[in-house]
Amino acid sequence: MKKRVYGTAIALVFFTTLISAQEEFIPPPSRMLTRIPFTQLTGGVVILRATFENFPDTLNFILDSGSSGISLDSTTVSELKLVPQPSDKTIRGIAGIKKVGFLYSRKLNFPGLSMDSLDFHVNDYSILTTVYGERIDGIIGYSVLNRYIVKIDYDSLRLEFCTRGTIRYPKGGFLFKPILSTLPVQFGRVKDGTTRTARFLHDIGAGVCLMLSKDFTEDSSVLHKKRKLWAKEGEGVGGKIEMHLTVVKEFKLGPYRFRNVPTYIFDDIFNVTSYPYLGGLIGNDLLRRFNTIINYEKRDIYLIPNSHYREPFDYSYSGIELYFIDGQVEIGDVAKGSPAEGAGLKEGDVVVAINNNFSQNLNQYKTTLQGSNEKVKIIVRRNGELKQIDFRVKNIL
Repeated sequence: MKKRVYGTAIALVFFTTLISAQEEFIPPPSRMLTRIPFTQLTGGVVILRATFENFPDTLNFILDSGSSGISLDSTTVSELKLVPQPSDKTIRGIAGIKKVGFLYSRKLNFPGLSMDSLDFHVNDYSILTTVYGERIDGIIGYSVLNRYIVKIDYDSLRLEFCTRGTIRYPKGGFLFKPILSTLPVQFGRVKDGTTRTARFLHDIGAGVCLMLSKDFTEDSSVLHKKRKLWAKEGEGVGGKIEMHLTVVKEFKLGPYRFRNVPTYIFDDIFNVTSYPYLGGLIGNDLLRRFNTIINYEKRDIYLIPNSHYREPFDYSYSGIELYFIDGQVEIGDVAKGSPAEGAGLKEGDVVVAINNNFSQNLNQYKTTLQGSNEKVKIIVRRNGELKQIDFRVKNIL
């Protein structure tokens, strides 16, 4: 009997020691600071509206996990009569490299939340304004995302800024642990001609599904030999770039598989992917299919499928780029061999209407051109004359 009591005493001491060893200090729970609406442009690009310092005008910012800072457009800065301080720092985008000046220790204001001590670099974003048809005054990236837990709900089009702290992620999603310095990098698997796993930039500021560098596709032979490449022009920080559009059989991100994914192939002249470190980037036309929690303090990105998860991809190909210039919509690049070129559209044509829509709303026009295999009627003005041009949008699948 004594032996049994002695053994029980030892067990109780051991159990008590284990319980004591499990004590830990934890930060307070995360709490919401503000909830704000956002709008989405072509490709799922998120636009947030905020004010700068004490200026009353509301400015449009692209939310961009592919940006390592925060920035303002040079035209906006000039209109606010601000003078950036010169610096030796350069920024690199898909279409160029540029030295930038800074506005140091400035404040950004959202409804219910002001963020101070932000260093804004200044860059020319006129190309983005032209592409999206809405004035782009700046880009919000790591400098803001790193301060908070950020929740993006693509169903309600609401974004929450929350304090850092403990958080319980909702059921039904998957927790990613990206490689993170200032830009988040995820592993993904591309399957087409071959199957390759590579690192990809997690880029919610890119209005595409998937982009692969030409170096990656050639070295890995990941594309099927019979894949057709369609000429396409892309735009980004630094200007315009020639690319090609195709489809890959499958892309896998964590446990999530997507089939027949529209994919851009680009020649990474300015080495934004630091190949072979990155194979390319994952854009927001794919990532918008998940409600997202960004918790950079813990190096967490939590994705949970939303109502857009099973929406079909855009396989349309017209071969034209539309730009909003000086209050009117114009035809930009017209790809050789495209349906638009075959119908007779030319760069510089002014769009009067598409399918009897005279609104001059660039986003609506781009949506109309996403109707694969559908016939479109475009009225353009060329050299002072009106012309009606009809063609059928191609399906690249």
